[in-house]
Amino acid sequence: MNLLEAFQEVRNHTFHLCSNLIIEDFSLQASEEVSPPKWHLAHTTWFFEQFILVPNEPNYVVKHPQFNFLFNSYYNSLGVRTARNQRGLMSRPSVGEVKTYRAYVDGAMKNLIQKDIAEINELVILGMNHEQQHQELLITDLKYSLWFNPLSPSVMDIKEYTPEPRSKWVSVDAGIYEIGYNDNGFCYDNELNPHKVYINDFAISSSLVTNQEYLGFMEAGGYEEPTFWHDEGWAWTKELKVKAPLYWEKKDEVWFYYTLDGMKPVDLAAAVAHVNFYEASAFASWKGERLPTEFEWEVAQDQFDWGKRWEWTNSAYLAYPGFQVAPGAIGEYNGKFMVNQMVLRGASVATSKDHSRSTYRNFFHPQFRWQFMGIRLAKSL
Repeated sequence: MNLLEAFQEVRNHTFHLCSNLIIEDFSLQASEEVSPPKWHLAHTTWFFEQFILVPNEPNYVVKHPQFNFLFNSYYNSLGVRTARNQRGLMSRPSVGEVKTYRAYVDGAMKNLIQKDIAEINELVILGMNHEQQHQELLITDLKYSLWFNPLSPSVMDIKEYTPEPRSKWVSVDAGIYEIGYNDNGFCYDNELNPHKVYINDFAISSSLVTNQEYLGFMEAGGYEEPTFWHDEGWAWTKELKVKAPLYWEKKDEVWFYYTLDGMKPVDLAAAVAHVNFYEASAFASWKGERLPTEFEWEVAQDQFDWGKRWEWTNSAYLAYPGFQVAPGAIGEYNGKFMVNQMVLRGASVATSKDHSRSTYRNFFHPQFRWQFMGIRLAKSL
């Protein structure tokens, strides 16, 4: 597949994710952390326009002078923007106008890609990976917003919950290992530079923690015992009165959870999802075990199957040795977020095709759980 075909495939897939939405769904925004589908469609288009077309096509004319304000996400160097919690208030432009915007930009991008300029091709690949990130966000943001609807709408089936295989411990010997991306393909700058780390003997579970295991934690009073929790996590549970993973609801003594395919009984054999770092760490403490570091996870990842859940690690999101922030607005992509966040590794059922690597570093604040976040246990030997 050449670059133009790959570009078109990525762009078409974003639309495909919206196939079963009604027009009202496109503007849903249930919290500041999530964005409406319409905004995702427009923002990913704006990215190609502002980062590739405007600097590299002298004759390109932006589709609308106010779209930079409406669809900029967090790039401070590109000017003021709409408040994040007000993205759902934008009834204009319409969904139809956003589709026209996408077609307009795609036409200009097609002409530029066909020029086959190496430096621009690299930016196109970055833009495609950026859109794939937003494809996952579109799915998870939509799930969160639809959850508030008592009709429990069904809009897609991505096989959110499937049985986990029997778990066993995989031992890894102490030693010096290389961490980070060391290949010729695409990676994000936060996966660089490759470097050596020393790791002590440890073991890691071959399977994710299941709903049944997590229910055991709940029934044993895990949410009521402060000794399992970080202080911030304990304050979080008390303030929000949390007693279960996100989307779990108890009806007539039976647990259900909302999925994008509607409300379903909790599948006890499936991997638990939508738990935050505080919950993952508390569960591990209750079990007498721990979360792996991101380095342990990367070293051991070829010993188990991964990809159903983003897996919490016990590693803070920090720069690798030699990391440098790129010049210009592109430099705001990762580096400025390296504070007060925790690393997750792997991928999830919502991750787009060909958008996962063993070196991929996802990151979120420890209280967030609307992504497909799960738990893999580790222990020191």
